[in-house]
Amino acid sequence: MKAFHIIIFFIVSYLSLNGQTKMQLINSNDDHKNIYEILSSYIQIKSESGNEKEAGLYLRNLCEANQLNVYPMGEANGNFNFAASLFPLESKKPNIILLNHIDTVSEGVLEEWQYPPYSGEITDEDIWGRGAYDNKGAAVMQLFSLLNIKSSIGNFNTEYNVTMLSVSCEETQCEGGINFVIENYFDQLNPVLVLGEGPPALKNIVSTNPDLEIFGISVAQKRPLWLELELEVKSSGHGSVPPHHYANKDMVLALDNILNKKPKIIYDDLNVSLLKQLGQLEKGLKKMVLKHPRLFKFLIKSELRKTPELLALFTNTISLTQIHNNNQTINNIPQSVKAYLDCRLLVGQNESLFLEDLKTKLNNSNININILNHTPSYLPSDTTNLFYQNLEAAINENFPDAKIISLFTPNFNDTTPFRNKGITTLSSNPISMPRTFLECVHNTNERIPKQCLVEGTNTYVTFLNKCLNL
Repeated sequence: MKAFHIIIFFIVSYLSLNGQTKMQLINSNDDHKNIYEILSSYIQIKSESGNEKEAGLYLRNLCEANQLNVYPMGEANGNFNFAASLFPLESKKPNIILLNHIDTVSEGVLEEWQYPPYSGEITDEDIWGRGAYDNKGAAVMQLFSLLNIKSSIGNFNTEYNVTMLSVSCEETQCEGGINFVIENYFDQLNPVLVLGEGPPALKNIVSTNPDLEIFGISVAQKRPLWLELELEVKSSGHGSVPPHHYANKDMVLALDNILNKKPKIIYDDLNVSLLKQLGQLEKGLKKMVLKHPRLFKFLIKSELRKTPELLALFTNTISLTQIHNNNQTINNIPQSVKAYLDCRLLVGQNESLFLEDLKTKLNNSNININILNHTPSYLPSDTTNLFYQNLEAAINENFPDAKIISLFTPNFNDTTPFRNKGITTLSSNPISMPRTFLECVHNTNERIPKQCLVEGTNTYVTFLNKCLNL
């Protein structure tokens, strides 16, 4: 059952030029730079969420200097976004969107970095700095692949447009960024596919063949449901004589009713498919168990409950993230209290039924439940879709010894608003990167191997060639 534990790291982290991509040069300020130098320069421009404009201008200027069709879609920090397209958006061609985000998390503890986080240090093997993987590296691979396609088609007309869409505030999910773009430019973009960030390839997924590399293509994400629980109880106010009922106590008791209960394990098409795909790659008893997950529930259930990340793929989760009131003194009993829950629902789960069950378990009719954020129900992207098949084939061509599985993730990102609109949406980072590098994402010493930039660009190019019938 070791595969159960290893697949989780794979899932939550956040997936031909014959090796010549690294030699390709693009215009940059009347000079020419290769893919390593472009990423290094991009990393050197600090772009924490809410402060993306300078870095966004650098990337946008690159697109303009290389004769892509560029469309500003927000000009301010916290909402600097743009599209760079193969053909003008006015052509109304159905559009393949390559999605990336400009913003990064903060650098963390400076003293713990081997190279300064905004140095963009280029060593013999790697490029270092905040955003090297998440998500500036992906943006540079997408840009080079788009320019490669542009140079290869010349005046040739294609059925589809291809657009690199770069947005702000993915890490903080503010009101700008992708939400602003969807609200104001969705029709102009005319998307038929969105390919966004997802997991890379990893080894040690299949316990009976640990050297086998597995690529994951995410076709869905769990749906966020963020709730505010509000309770007001009129009671005596002095802490020296506690009443039988008061706001803080009653809220804590109600929360205990939901947080200390084992969540119900739910089998659905997505998580059962994931287990069966892993079973196809295993051997012996593990192969039999994983290929028949409903038959061997009693074995699988205990493994699921050992690992929270794995359990999240089989349950509707509830996380208590805040408890808040306006009390300023320790000897005063407040009259009201609020608690905040981050709930994530499996695809296809009924939100109304979930809320009804939550109210029943809280067992306190005085608690008001307010919905702060939720995502409408949607259907997962179809693995028989031409775009999925083209991506799968592109990965197979560039990584012939690897295997590919479809999956879903417990987190959500900037692909979600497109999926809510019914657009085919896939998430994958088509590179093979050692697990130790993933441990540095959102951490100190973030970096990406040079070879990943070459392999990723090659795979994007192969994918686009197949979609455009080139």
